[in-house]
This record gives sequence, structure tokens and C-alpha cells, in this order.
Amino acid sequence: MSATRPLLGYHLLALATILVWGTTFASTKVLLNHGLTPPEIMFYRFIIAYALTWLCSRKVWADTWRDEVFLAVAGFMGGTLYFLAENTALDYSITSNVALIVCTTPVLTVLLTSLCYKERLTHKLIVGSVVALLGVGFVVLNGTVLKIHPLGDALALVAALAWAVYSVVIRRFDGRYSTWFVTRKIFFYGILTMLPFIACGMGGGLHLDKLAIPVVTGNILFLSVVASMLCFYSWNLVLEKIGTIRASNYMYTQPLVSLACSVTILGEPFTPIALLGTVLILVGIYVAERGWGRLR
Repeated sequence: MSATRPLLGYHLLALATILVWGTTFASTKVLLNHGLTPPEIMFYRFIIAYALTWLCSRKVWADTWRDEVFLAVAGFMGGTLYFLAENTALDYSITSNVALIVCTTPVLTVLLTSLCYKERLTHKLIVGSVVALLGVGFVVLNGTVLKIHPLGDALALVAALAWAVYSVVIRRFDGRYSTWFVTRKIFFYGILTMLPFIACGMGGGLHLDKLAIPVVTGNILFLSVVASMLCFYSWNLVLEKIGTIRASNYMYTQPLVSLACSVTILGEPFTPIALLGTVLILVGIYVAERGWGRLR
């Protein structure tokens, strides 16, 4: 039996997690259209997710103060900074730019992991990552011309770097704490570091009256229970089981989910350029995982 076969379930879990995260844009868009703000949406997502994960893990503190500090860093990076930077970037740049830049996350994760944990970058990993990232460019831009928007593009890069740091920091806890405990602490510190932005009235504060609107309630519950609690848990589990670098490569598939939604739901065309990008993404991920030899 192949050594990687027992891990197949975790690879599929990584794909399923990315599939859900790829659909959250539409759900978030609904909430934005009803007057909620990005900080407010994240606050609701994390507060509900935290309450639910408390049922799965009652451990209060990490075993050492250093671990507690790293959990706080992960909560800020993967929660507050990532969401604020990405959503604010959309106000100053176009969606295609933000999507493309955020998809550099796997590359940044590979570089940070190699730097922090002294892992050697294999030839197949480098080539596969470049091919997949090129495919992302084709899918996201889809024949349009890339235009630079300095502030928005810089914020998108901050978001990509924040998630890369989050993924690298989470690796520190492999096997030493339960995944539910780590996930709950991420939500806790995400909420804690978001509170100053809420208190300062960033984006208009909270709109509690809108929670009574059924479509708002439904989308918040989806983002909280599925996209936050379950997906953060599954992603943290995947990072532990198959490794930070291998898991991060699956993030290249997120534009494919968005593309599928735009074609099936919005009726947008599936162009030859998008098809080429899709093929390159899939080939790149395969090469990064298995190498060129298996394609011959």
C-alpha cells in the first residue's frame, strides 16, 4: 500500500474545506448588501464559532505562556489581520487583483516554512507551485489586463502573508494539543483583537437589529458554523496530518470554486483561457505532490 494512501482522507478534507471557503464570498456579499460591515461579520462568525467549540474543548490555557502567545499571534494573523486586510483591499483594488494576490499564500507559506523549520524545497514543489500560480493568473484575470492599485494590492499581500504566518505558527502545536482546543483559542484571540476595531466604530459598529432578518441570520449561521467552526477545525487538522506545505497547495483550487460558481450560478462564460488556467492549476498541484514522472 502506498505510504500516502492512509492520508487520502485528509487530502480530500483539504479540498472540501477549500470548496466551502470558496463559496463564502457570495454569503458575505449578501450580508454586506444588508448593511453589515466586514469587521462586524467576522465578529459574529467568531463569537458563535467560539461558543460552539467551547462545547468540544474545555481546556482554558495552553501548557506554557509561550504557547499562549503563539496562539494569540495565530488568532490575530488568521483572524483579525487576514479578514480586515482582505476585505479592506476590495475597497481600494479590483476583485481580480485581490484574488490573484491572495492566491500567493501557498508560495509565501512554503518560503516561511522552509525558513522557520529548515525544510528543503524540492524541485517538484517549486515547479508545481509556479505552474499552479500561473494557472491561478489565467483563471482570475480571464483575459483582462492587470492594473496596479497600490494600496489595495498591498493590503491583499498583507492578507496573504497573514494567512501564511498563521499556517506556519499552527504547525508549532502539532500533536501537543487537541485540534479543537487550538481552533477555539484561534477564535478567542480573533475576537479579542477585533474588539478595538469594533470599539473605534470601524465600518459603523454593530447592527444588531439586522440579525432579525432571516436571510442575514441564515448566512451568519453558515459562515459561523460551517465556514468558521468546522472549516477552521478541518484545516487545522489537515495542517497537522499532511503538513503545512502540502496542505497550502490546495489553496490554489479556490479560484476554481469561484469560477464554478460564476459559471453555474451567474451564467458567466467558461472561456478557453479559464480552461487553460484550470488545467494548469490541477497539473501544478499534482506535480507539487507527486512530481513530473507520474505524468509521463
